[in-house]
Amino acid sequence: MQMNKIYRYILDKINVGVHAVNKEGRTIIYNKKMRDIEGMSTEDVLDKNLLDVFSFDSNGNSTLMEALRDGKMVQNAKQTYYNNRAQEITTINDTFPFLEDGVRIGAIEIARDVTKYERLVRENLLKTGDARHTFDSIIGSSDRLQEVIEAGRRAARTSSSILITGETGTGKELFAQSIHNGSPRSSKPFISQNCAAIPDSLLEGLLFGTKKGAFTGAVERPGLFEQAEGGTLLLDEINSLNPALQAKLLRVLQEKTVRRVGDTKDRAVDVRIIATINEDPVDAIADGRLRKDLYYRLSVVSLFIPPLRERKPDIKDLALFFIGKYSSLFGMDVKRLDDEVLGLFHSYDWPGNVRELEHTIEGSMNLMEYEDTLSYLHLPIQFRNKPKLLPLEKTQSANMLESNIQGQTIKPLDEYMEEAEISYLKKVLSSHNFNVTKSAESLGVSRQSLQYRIRKWNLQPD
Repeated sequence: MQMNKIYRYILDKINVGVHAVNKEGRTIIYNKKMRDIEGMSTEDVLDKNLLDVFSFDSNGNSTLMEALRDGKMVQNAKQTYYNNRAQEITTINDTFPFLEDGVRIGAIEIARDVTKYERLVRENLLKTGDARHTFDSIIGSSDRLQEVIEAGRRAARTSSSILITGETGTGKELFAQSIHNGSPRSSKPFISQNCAAIPDSLLEGLLFGTKKGAFTGAVERPGLFEQAEGGTLLLDEINSLNPALQAKLLRVLQEKTVRRVGDTKDRAVDVRIIATINEDPVDAIADGRLRKDLYYRLSVVSLFIPPLRERKPDIKDLALFFIGKYSSLFGMDVKRLDDEVLGLFHSYDWPGNVRELEHTIEGSMNLMEYEDTLSYLHLPIQFRNKPKLLPLEKTQSANMLESNIQGQTIKPLDEYMEEAEISYLKKVLSSHNFNVTKSAESLGVSRQSLQYRIRKWNLQPD
């Protein structure tokens, strides 16, 4: 009795659906995950005939009943069926008959839910297909940002692969869409896929397509490479792909052909690849999250999107843009933010970058009534409670960073730190005749990290 409780506890804790029937097809095991997948209760299913509860295709085919009837093991089989409220369910199943003294007495099925994924594929929502943004959509006049925009404009003229590096929330897809719209491919598809959003077992078929019969339930379906023919394919968070998929992606980039899962035929594709990564590529390579050969293939053009803390002169323009956006959306008439709020914004490091700034503005405007100026009292509580915010004096605007004090021009801290880093790196490299290994040792950093900075700042011997 105690062991039965333990078995039931384990079955309800595992993250796959488990459904078992006896030799008459009546349910004898139905765990919590399976109930969640199918939206059913134990009372709906337990001790009832499977075919009385669920609806399958016109032939009544069920992978569980097939294993019971034919005595054959079925693995990785996709099945779409309906619960007792006519809700569609799609699962990938491993199904096994079980025997007692050579006699078939039932069958058990282990199921993984892919219902939402199948619906998205069918409704074609996995691809954006609507690159709405251009370089004119990018808000900010700081030198750091304008350099990246200019590099992006130049890169848009060609079909070379691009790797966009930047922290979460910096606007990497905004740049990708702008490059597509500024390119000769602008009239062709723009397809975006977040590589971290789909399990590896499904992502391969999504990217490269599937051949009918490649696995049970597989249909003839083109992948995103084929769907993006002539256009641009954005692969977001490329470092989340497993090494096997990275190797297959590398082959596609090198050969300019794609082979569907289960097929023997290569299909020529003409697609520009833009990939994004939210960490230093050198660190991703060192930690095994990014293949070095794939990095070199993708980074024909490398764009580094600076975080918001390194382009604080853009904060005011961005904040006013978001105020205008949500003022229109909410039917309000907010036109400005006061100096105290601007000072707070300049004192904060914005770990969530532009996205966090937008959410802060949106949250603040939810607390406003009829005012036309966003003030400190409107900021969300969690933002006001953040430590180490040192507001500027109300009479001081962000432009004082550019003011002249006692005959010396005061630069923004990020600009000063950038110049100091470049200057120091040049001195160290020069002292070692640009020997990267010796320079890295003296600096106490890895060779890869120093190479990354040399490329980033375009450091060359004088």
